[in-house]
Amino acid sequence: MAAVAIVNQKGGVGKTTVALGLASAAWSRRRPSLVIDLDPQGNATTGLGVWDPAAGADEALAADRPGAVAELSVLSGWPDGDGNPPRVVPATDALTARESQLLADPIGAQDRLRIALSGAGEPLVIIDCPPSLGLLTVNGLFAADRVLVVTEPGAWASDGVGRILAAIERISARRPQALSVAGVVVNRLGRTRDARYWYEQLRSDHGELVLPPVRLRTALAEAAARSAPIHSLAPRSGAAEAAEDLDRIYDLVVGPEDGHGL
Repeated sequence: MAAVAIVNQKGGVGKTTVALGLASAAWSRRRPSLVIDLDPQGNATTGLGVWDPAAGADEALAADRPGAVAELSVLSGWPDGDGNPPRVVPATDALTARESQLLADPIGAQDRLRIALSGAGEPLVIIDCPPSLGLLTVNGLFAADRVLVVTEPGAWASDGVGRILAAIERISARRPQALSVAGVVVNRLGRTRDARYWYEQLRSDHGELVLPPVRLRTALAEAAARSAPIHSLAPRSGAAEAAEDLDRIYDLVVGPEDGHGL
């Protein structure tokens, strides 16, 4: 099983876009996947076509026992005609209070998701973390075997990436096995001179960790609004290019078509 945590301590950079993009790439290849939505905003949940779930990630964290994730996952609303619809452990309103509840019971608070995830059958797990470095994100990082940092080409983006990479290094040192940094994805890369400047700054500061970017495409917002995989819109202008961007990232982070990394 490959488990990828999608992180940044800053909101609005498109973590969920990349998480859904990886799930869409798996869907287009007919590979099963599981998305765990740890963000109380629940954008990954609705982006996967799940509305008003009765239970989900909060209950998985509260259960603190093996197998809870498998029991609480539900089938997404994505089409199943040409793909393999992902399953999802949805975010619910109760997840908002889980951070403080974990702080009140600190024994094993950092790895409850790791325990709950054991026994999950999907070969690819995508964990969409909230925009913070609190205990929800820490649980995502303890449960994952690799982490993908998402940012945008803007002022202070490189400093923010440096800070979260340092936090990942500290968490990795406290895990039984090291946490692999799969790379840094620059999301919403536009064609402006300013965007290009900040993108090159990220590449200069973080070198080979910076993966091929996800370019600014309105089709990505359309796919999220329609709760559909971007690959299902691929014949449309812009959607095919966006799908190609995400396919490249999938191959680098998860593994190519031969199954490497799964």
